[in-house]
Amino acid sequence: QYSDILALVAGLAIIVMGLHFLGVFRVTMLYREKRAQVENPVGLWGAYAMGLAFAFGWTPCIGPILATILAVAASEATVAKGAGLLAVYSLGLGIPFMLAAFAIEPFAAFLTRFRRHLAQMERVMGGLLVLTGIAFLTGFVSQASFWLLEAFPVLGRIG
Repeated sequence: QYSDILALVAGLAIIVMGLHFLGVFRVTMLYREKRAQVENPVGLWGAYAMGLAFAFGWTPCIGPILATILAVAASEATVAKGAGLLAVYSLGLGIPFMLAAFAIEPFAAFLTRFRRHLAQMERVMGGLLVLTGIAFLTGFVSQASFWLLEAFPVLGRIG
């Protein structure tokens, strides 16, 4: 019922974020951060505290997706199907972290070399966000989703 209003709000919010990344203006609230200065966070309790902080920071990102996966898993015909969905979600979430842990030194070296391109990458992402926001405002996202369902009917049976 409210999909048009939600598309408008989402489109405007995405465009604002894109313009922020492009440097047209800065949303100063996005630059705020809170840090706890810990002398030596090593050990069992330090690992727990770091995991807790990491989970707290990721909750806004993971929460809605996990809630959706849990809802879909709960509505499956069998427990095995629901557990399978959760297993695939867990693999998709965990494998990148495992790869990062095993390849931390080459990854750190890559980040050091890539750091000089971050400003350019931020502008590219800003442009893509503006285009995505325009796609929401013009209804292109809805049209593209209908086209995808018509072109690939199997997508309608996923989930």
